[in-house]
Amino acid sequence: MLGFLMEFLKHPRSVGAVLPSGDALAEKMMEPIRFGGARCIVEYGPGTGSFTRKLLKYKKEGTKLILIENNPAFYKKLLREFGPCKNVEVIFGDAANVNQYLLQYGAKHADYIVSGLPFTSLPKEASEKILRATKRAIGTRGRFITFQYSLVKQKFFEQYFKLAGCLLELKNLPPAYVMVMKQKAGWRDGV
Repeated sequence: MLGFLMEFLKHPRSVGAVLPSGDALAEKMMEPIRFGGARCIVEYGPGTGSFTRKLLKYKKEGTKLILIENNPAFYKKLLREFGPCKNVEVIFGDAANVNQYLLQYGAKHADYIVSGLPFTSLPKEASEKILRATKRAIGTRGRFITFQYSLVKQKFFEQYFKLAGCLLELKNLPPAYVMVMKQKAGWRDGV
C-alpha cells in the first residue's frame, strides 16, 4: 500500500487515487462480465492488480487477458506477479494503443475492457484518444467497464458510448460508481 501511495505522490494525474481499489469494488467491476463467453478481456491501468486478481479468478482458462500499464513501477510488479500466468499478457504501454495490442495477440476485438484509469484527472486529449481507441476495440458487441468516484464524467463518456448500466459500490473508500458502456446504435467499425 505504501508503494501505491508513493506512485500517487509521484504521478497524481495518472494514478488518480491514494489507495488501491478495495475488494468490494473489484467484485462489483466483475458483475457485468459474462465470463463463460469471453474470449478476450483487456484491463487498462491495472496498477497493483486489484481487478486483475478477480479477472484471473473468474475468467475461463482459454480466455486471453491483456493488461496495459504505463507506470513503470506498477508494470514491473504486474509482470512479476501475472507474467507467468497462462493466457495473460502484461504490456508496458498506452491504453490508446489497445487495437495494436489486440492484433499483436490475435484478437480483433475485446469482449470486455475493464478500466482503472482516472478519467477525471487525465488530460482531456489523452482521455479522448483512449475512448476513441476503446470504441474500435470493443466492436459491436463488447462492453467498456470503468469506475469513477463521481458521475461528473458521465456526459463525456456518453459522447462515445451508450450507458448500459451504472452500479454503486458503497463499501469502497471512497464509494465508487461502476459504469458499463456499449456502442451506440448504428456504429460500424472504421466509421
